[in-house]
Amino acid sequence: MPSTMAEPSTVEAESERAELHAVLQSDLFVRSPALANLLSYLCEKTLAGEGDQIKEYSLAVDVFRRPDTFDQDADSIVRVQVNRLRKRLAEFYSGEGAGHRLHISIPVGHYVSVFQETTEDTAPADAGQGITKSEPSPVLTPLPLVRKLWLLLGPIGLLLLLLGGAFLARNRQRPRPIISQVSQPATIAQSDVVSLPVGDELRISAGGTRSFVDRSGKLWLPDAYFSGGTAVRSAAAYIWRTQDPTLYRTSRQGDFSYNIPLKLGNYELHLHFAETFYGPEDAGGGGEGSRIMTVSANRKPLLVDFDVLADAGGGRTADVRVFTDISPADDGLLHLNFSSVKGGRAMVSAIELLPGIRGQLRPVRIVARDVPYYSDDSRWWSADMYFENGQLRETEEPAASSDDPELYTSERWGHFSYAIPVTPGKYAVTLYFIERSFRADHGQPPTDSGISSGMRLFNVFCNRKLLLRDVNILQEVGENRPLVRKFTGLEPNAQGKLLLEFVPTHDYATVSAIEVVPQ
Repeated sequence: MPSTMAEPSTVEAESERAELHAVLQSDLFVRSPALANLLSYLCEKTLAGEGDQIKEYSLAVDVFRRPDTFDQDADSIVRVQVNRLRKRLAEFYSGEGAGHRLHISIPVGHYVSVFQETTEDTAPADAGQGITKSEPSPVLTPLPLVRKLWLLLGPIGLLLLLLGGAFLARNRQRPRPIISQVSQPATIAQSDVVSLPVGDELRISAGGTRSFVDRSGKLWLPDAYFSGGTAVRSAAAYIWRTQDPTLYRTSRQGDFSYNIPLKLGNYELHLHFAETFYGPEDAGGGGEGSRIMTVSANRKPLLVDFDVLADAGGGRTADVRVFTDISPADDGLLHLNFSSVKGGRAMVSAIELLPGIRGQLRPVRIVARDVPYYSDDSRWWSADMYFENGQLRETEEPAASSDDPELYTSERWGHFSYAIPVTPGKYAVTLYFIERSFRADHGQPPTDSGISSGMRLFNVFCNRKLLLRDVNILQEVGENRPLVRKFTGLEPNAQGKLLLEFVPTHDYATVSAIEVVPQ
């Protein structure tokens, strides 16, 4: 099928190269020549139209000077350094580069750089219907990331690559200093934490006409592999429980199917929904029962009589259902079928396929900030997601007595909840707290009730069951010191969620990070 994407202009290519230059000249990257060289290599390869040549092996040999016998299972240098690069880019664009029109990212699961404009698509919806419907578009085959179609490099680009390689050879990375582990309540042993599996990832924006990179650095492709149904765009301005409302403003609706080619293997499937048409304040009126559907994978039912609005607990709310042990059929395709049952039309907002762990869910790690976090042990923490209510707050003050102080530089505070989608089973949930709002030497004397005005108290519930009562971080560990609490044996509710509620009893509740690991 011929590409429908236009070749980029010389002006666009020059803008992208100018952005790369600006990033490399920033203080963050000048102080990190190894990461600067890695970013230069990735971007120059992509701009040269050679993104399909960027593999873990080629990076190890070309950039990190590993021998031809490099074994990616035994040596994680590439994954560690690319994760550090993603972290450094997120730091740059949250600070010095926040006002840049173009942002560079390395989508999770890929090694090809993406240049993306920061302006969000806000095409108006039909005022009379509350949604804008487009004609069913032809099946689109997602192009390889290399086909971002930037102009080929000239001799200058090749010279930059050679100089960059020589520069790295002279600037080997210094070993990190060893930081002693300070004992904390309920500290998790390293062996208890499961790593994310490595493999191909695919994300499709149902009804979407262009790709985009979300807050966590994940690449979503335009709608593809579908048959039937209609692409629908919603006018909803705000979608609860997500920082990426764009993903939920489009959908495919009706009776339709997706036939997705997959390599042989085990996958985890995430189906994303948001009811933006039916509801008391929406164009369709009604509410629960207005849209009911059935979803199957390779003729096996996944969701029966599924009502998005009822499952999410309200309209305009991101709702994710997760399924493990998904594999392609004998023909190499995953056949997903969406059928209207009674009332309304079946729909889906996005489809996500990730390398799976047989018999269990991939671990879920969330940090309360608007960009992802890559810890020094190369573990990936998603940008804040699944939340409702509360506010984000960040600080530059490092946490004391922690071997990972950056994990505690932000928090969600207020009266809020997280609805984390999981599969049936038992889970260990670890909550990470720190007290920065109150100081031990500035607290006011307690009142007759025993509560000081300089004190924070809050409760934590999981699926309405009390986990923590009157948490007082300051009293338990002191100011600016991490408090870690781990709970085991937690099971999802009927909607397939671990609903974590943080309820203030005095001042506001807070949390810095959440980790969910199957037991």
